[in-house]
Amino acid sequence: MRSNTFLNAQLMKQKLFSVILLATCAALAACGVTREYKQPDIAFPEGYRGAKPAAKGVPPDSSVAMLPYKIFFSDPTLLQLIDNAIAHNIDLQTALKNIDYAKESLNTAKLGYFPTLNAQVLGTGNSTPPALIPGSTLIGNNSKIQTYQYQASGILSWEADIWGKIRSKHKSALANYLKTEEAAKAVRTQLVSDVASGYYNLLMLDTQLEISRKNLELANTTLKMIRLQYDAGQETILAIQSQEAVCQNTAASLLGYENSISAQENALSILCGSMPGEFKRDRALLEKKVADSLPSGIPSALLQNRPDVREAELALRAAHADMGTAKATLYPSLTISATGGLEAIKGSDWFTLPGALYSSVQGSVVQPIFQRGQLKAQYNQSRIVRDQAELSFKLTVLKAVSDVSNSLVQLDKVKEQEHFREQRSATLHKAVESAKLLYVAGMDTYLDVITAETNSLNADLDLANVRSQHLTAMSTLYHSLGGGWR
Repeated sequence: MRSNTFLNAQLMKQKLFSVILLATCAALAACGVTREYKQPDIAFPEGYRGAKPAAKGVPPDSSVAMLPYKIFFSDPTLLQLIDNAIAHNIDLQTALKNIDYAKESLNTAKLGYFPTLNAQVLGTGNSTPPALIPGSTLIGNNSKIQTYQYQASGILSWEADIWGKIRSKHKSALANYLKTEEAAKAVRTQLVSDVASGYYNLLMLDTQLEISRKNLELANTTLKMIRLQYDAGQETILAIQSQEAVCQNTAASLLGYENSISAQENALSILCGSMPGEFKRDRALLEKKVADSLPSGIPSALLQNRPDVREAELALRAAHADMGTAKATLYPSLTISATGGLEAIKGSDWFTLPGALYSSVQGSVVQPIFQRGQLKAQYNQSRIVRDQAELSFKLTVLKAVSDVSNSLVQLDKVKEQEHFREQRSATLHKAVESAKLLYVAGMDTYLDVITAETNSLNADLDLANVRSQHLTAMSTLYHSLGGGWR
């Protein structure tokens, strides 16, 4: 009866001790050794350099980046290519795997608040002189008695998050996880832009090849006429040789265009994660005038729209949390351990309850004193890494604003170029009609007609080139504003 009373008193003391420890930990858990993260102040300009005023009825903060790529691009073939690239691109799939990897780290960090539980089974044997065992008798000077002890127990250990070390680890893991998501979005925006640019370049190469073939036909016709004039004594051998050189140069350019088309198709195949092959496309796209109305919005919107900017800020968040973890290691750590199980002299007595039961609760406070300066150095290094991450974030923002400004200026200038190229092409088309009328009236030679047609084809070639640049500039602006990942 007395032993049971004593046992109950011991259990009450352990419970009281546990309650006191838990209450103390709960009170200290609100403590923190680092300030909460605050986004750095960045002085954004009111608008982009080169941006036009918003159209009437369009809010100033509206941006084309908010449009999904299936709305921004209208060509069905291009949309099919982009869909294939998003589904099968190797770089994008790798970025998605990085998300899965970071998610595992985040799941591990979430469990940092929970205690650890270990189980162990021990069997120990000791050789003890009989004189040290109560009630034993000494048999000989060197005689010893062999005793055994069997123990099965569970050990529960929990570290109190007094200085926010575990919280900082969780914040760092969460920021790194979100950073991988933004990195995947950045890969996707770049992928959409690369596919669109490659497709427009392919259309331009098709147009260049077609026009060069027409130029070769005209050059061969001119060569025949010069030979007839030579036979009539109206031209010299030098004229024939010069025109032959023109035909040879034009024929060589055809091979160059065919090679570039094949290389561009192969590049698009790689982006789509497929083997090299041909692509069907709407070759009439460059024959249409490009219509664009692209609101750029305000620069501060880049913090929400540009994945690389968001990725840089999340890297800063992770570095800030890592700094908190490093600082928390400089302060005392409080660990509570509870052990309970079965203990007996014989293994068969394990289940003799309650006599075989035992339990204990203990708390320990560890304060680092001398670690050869490693903890302090690690904290100082984490501060430097955090400062570097902030500078990298600010630099990313500056580059993002610069990218948009460059894209706006490029788009504006290429639109002006296209206007003049259209006028030039229209003028030379009229010149062809005039040359034909003069030839019919006997006031000009057919060579002048061929020359006018050649000049007109070259003007069309320049117009196709500028129109392709216009489409590419639109895609580049869409990418620089952070479009394509929605």
